[in-house]
Amino acid sequence: MDFERLTQVMRRLALEAGDRIMEIYNAPDFEVRAKSDDSPVTAADEAADALIAEGLAEAFPALPLVTEEQSDTHGQAVSTFLIVDPLDGTKEFIKRRGDFTVNIAYVQDGVPLRGVVYAPAKGRLFYTLGDGRAVEEKGPFAKDQPGEQVPITVSVPDNRALMVVASKSHRDQATDDHIARYAVRDMTSAGSSLKFCLVATGEADLYPRLGRTMEWDTAAGDAVLRGAGGCMVRFDDHGPFTYGKPGFENPFFIAYAPGVLLVSP
Repeated sequence: MDFERLTQVMRRLALEAGDRIMEIYNAPDFEVRAKSDDSPVTAADEAADALIAEGLAEAFPALPLVTEEQSDTHGQAVSTFLIVDPLDGTKEFIKRRGDFTVNIAYVQDGVPLRGVVYAPAKGRLFYTLGDGRAVEEKGPFAKDQPGEQVPITVSVPDNRALMVVASKSHRDQATDDHIARYAVRDMTSAGSSLKFCLVATGEADLYPRLGRTMEWDTAAGDAVLRGAGGCMVRFDDHGPFTYGKPGFENPFFIAYAPGVLLVSP
């Protein structure tokens, strides 16, 4: 894999998809429909998905593509593939809260090696470089020419005073009970894969998720986090977190900065 080219393509497609999404987001109104699993979908999800899928297929025709909005891609057994959530945080989009992202990642042998997370409403763009290091690019964003790329790295956590980030739309009592087992100085909430990026930049130390997610929800943020020196493990046994699982459904997990003393489930 030519990782430099991969970075360029993923970054450009994320920005272009972000433009499509914001056109609909800024419109006076947009239709919201329910998918077969009762999760919401909008024209923004579908427009972004079509753009990204077409661009990835053109650039990397030999690589399998898994994308949330195309159910026919969910049955394949793969270990090396591209995976896309064209609009992660649709509920945040519908409520016009801004905490939604475009997620594109490359998984090799079950590990998310490269990824891009773009939050168009917040003007934040995170991705891995060709060498795997993670950066946040400062705007304004030109499609074919990166701007200032600021290296990001996880925090050096103080286990007596941890900063925790949790889901804005999916937080529950089980999550709160788990967080209560740590010495927490403060908490913040965020939507979509932005939670991974807050750990990656050192704005948070710990992100536990005790709820259903799919691989397209996490792969890009996971890649950025790993590129910033962070970790992501299974919640139940703190074992390796892998991709290409049957049905692409995730177990519960913990994303964190090394140095956080994880408590047992």
